[in-house]
Amino acid sequence: MSAFLTWFPRILSMAYVLFVASFALDSFTGAGGFWRHLGIFVLHLTPAFAAAICLWVAWRWRILGGLLHIVLSMIFTIYFGSWRDTQSFLMISLPLVVAGLFFILSKWNYRPDDGGHAVNSH
Repeated sequence: MSAFLTWFPRILSMAYVLFVASFALDSFTGAGGFWRHLGIFVLHLTPAFAAAICLWVAWRWRILGGLLHIVLSMIFTIYFGSWRDTQSFLMISLPLVVAGLFFILSKWNYRPDDGGHAVNSH
């Protein structure tokens, strides 16, 4: 159970970053030059960068990172309007909440003073 609590939120968060980053690929369509498309691409990667920063923080400080995931979920819910559509909410907002809660839960099952082993590892 300890391995699940440690790795599930990390893998979910990594998959989420890749999923959100895939939306930026549509910035290379339409009229405009290379530099314009590149600028739009970087701008569209901003949500993925934000989620990646939350993952980086959560990898080191689980509770803080978990809280950041939940706050980012609220920001995305408001900014992208995912509360209006269940499917959008399930894809955009809910994975961040789930990852955040699991990061927080994993902290209670982890003791760094014991060589990094879980509390209930046997």
